[in-house]
Amino acid sequence: KERGGGENGTKRLARGDRTGRARLAFDLGYQGHALSVPATLVYGDPPVLRIDGDRAVLLGKSAPHRKLDEERELVNRLRDELHLVPGRRVDLDGPEAARLLGRIREFQRRLGGALERAIEAPELVARIVIDGDRFDVVFETEEAGGTPRRADAAAVLHAYRDGLELTPLLDGGFGAIPKDFLARYGDRLADLLAARRPDGSVQPAAMLDLGALAAELDLPRPGTLDKLAPLVEGFDAIPSAPLPPGLRAELRSYQRRGVDWLSFLRDAGLGGVLADDMGLGKTLQALCVLRGRSLVICPKSVVYNWAAEIQRFRPDLSVAIYHGARRELDERADVTLTTYAVLRLDVERLAERRWDVVVLDEAQAIKNPESQTARAAFALSADFRLALSGTPVENRLDELWSVMHFANPGLLGGRSDFQTRFAEPLTRGDGAVAERLRARIRPFVLRRHKRDVLPELPPRTDALLYVELDEAERAVYDAVRAATKQEIVERLAAGGSVLAALEALLRLRQAACHVGLVPGQSREGSSKVERLLGALEDAVADGHKALVFSQWTSLLDRVEPHLREAGISFTRLDGSTRDRAGVVAEFQNPAGPPVLLISLKAGGTGLNLTAADHVFLLDPWWNPAVEEQRADGAPRLGKERPARGTPPAPK
Repeated sequence: KERGGGENGTKRLARGDRTGRARLAFDLGYQGHALSVPATLVYGDPPVLRIDGDRAVLLGKSAPHRKLDEERELVNRLRDELHLVPGRRVDLDGPEAARLLGRIREFQRRLGGALERAIEAPELVARIVIDGDRFDVVFETEEAGGTPRRADAAAVLHAYRDGLELTPLLDGGFGAIPKDFLARYGDRLADLLAARRPDGSVQPAAMLDLGALAAELDLPRPGTLDKLAPLVEGFDAIPSAPLPPGLRAELRSYQRRGVDWLSFLRDAGLGGVLADDMGLGKTLQALCVLRGRSLVICPKSVVYNWAAEIQRFRPDLSVAIYHGARRELDERADVTLTTYAVLRLDVERLAERRWDVVVLDEAQAIKNPESQTARAAFALSADFRLALSGTPVENRLDELWSVMHFANPGLLGGRSDFQTRFAEPLTRGDGAVAERLRARIRPFVLRRHKRDVLPELPPRTDALLYVELDEAERAVYDAVRAATKQEIVERLAAGGSVLAALEALLRLRQAACHVGLVPGQSREGSSKVERLLGALEDAVADGHKALVFSQWTSLLDRVEPHLREAGISFTRLDGSTRDRAGVVAEFQNPAGPPVLLISLKAGGTGLNLTAADHVFLLDPWWNPAVEEQRADGAPRLGKERPARGTPPAPK
């Protein structure tokens, strides 16, 4: 027996009201965020007959006439659309419960009936709070004369992104998501929540977004927004910054604009990413904004480049190289130079002090956010963080997040949040998300291509790339020097020919280029070839073409395998080349290989290499005029693009 009636077979209850129709009832039960859902096939409202499989349970005084076809249709729709079975209870929690509840609401609408009271959910309203640089958003119900019920803001936004109608309330039950409001402001609210510090304040880099939202909603403007106004108005609105008094360089106009931008970010407490093409003077621009105690982290191969550039352009700055087994931090140094390897090893020591400026050169070294190098860089404490990289993104958007997280922590949210809100939609080709990401990082990334500033470039820019020999290379070099030095001194003292000295110098040059060039020695790679490869990867990634000269074809032989391994296509021209015109035509073709390996002797006559805008001289020639001719070859024979001569020099 059940309340209001009894049990009996369905055929015996066939007599009675023929106007009643079968319907599905959802007797929902809530336990906090947990939802218990039993779906029941019934007749009448309130129910007078319940169908339990093959049984009909009378709940009222009289039994309605059953409509078996309608019953079967409802049961099939319940199974196909909601994956539920009449009489079987389903228990779900949190977002899954909200998802099912939303589907039940939609299911009821499609059936044409009114929502049952158990399925109703109060509408949530967003209330945004801005207090100085603090930000919060509260989603709550509007209760007449009662206490508003709230939902977690992150849960509301997540449910909205998932296409749900409902979200759990903090005190149990569910609330209806304000879809129209979130369609307009949801993405920006998510960005701001991701950029919020534990104390509720917004990261300085996100203050522009907070100001824009406040203006649209007629809310109080953040107090620090006024000083960031030039970033909102565009690059041209950034004021001119004073140059350091000790600077010894004439800046080109695009470099001057870059220094103004960097100085503005520094003074506003923001970080930046300078991503100019290789050869446009990223190092010089960075040197112009160093102040106080600065830390520069770079690949080992360019440490001496930095020291030389500081001595050349900012001789007023004292420099200390923090490297080697007995390294000690020099508290008196204006600029401390170190490597990524040392950063990994000494992260606690370097992170325990507050630096005025931290610069990451070749910042793609932290492109993997889970690497020890990246985590060490994130741990550094500085008033101004600057990342230099010609290729801030090479393969994955994770690389952009990593570099931006160093420069402006929190700007793009946490890594998993970035994956959900940006990376995954972009892989699906979501153009709106791509534009939103561009707009978000635009004030903090400056990238100029050579073609953009072409009228300002000189016919050729020379750079000396220093290369630090590793221990094995240094041992071979020192052995060659020790074996020949005494003999040469004795021969010259006795009036002998200088040829012996020239031969000794030849061996030393070979040892500096590649140990495998020294008779009796063998080795796969060399520090100089590795440095060349890194420079070529940057140049090719930026769409440039490069000439690589060496006086030794045997050295070019040793470069080739590394290019193949790196996936850089190339062609070659040396004394054994039969079809010189064919090789040149292949390289000149825009679709042709980006690298041409040339021996110094073979590359001197009858060549039209206007496609190249980078020239690498792997080893110095006896006659400097020959070097000048090769380095000038590309622009001399075709001035369509400027050329850059970069001879690697072992330290």
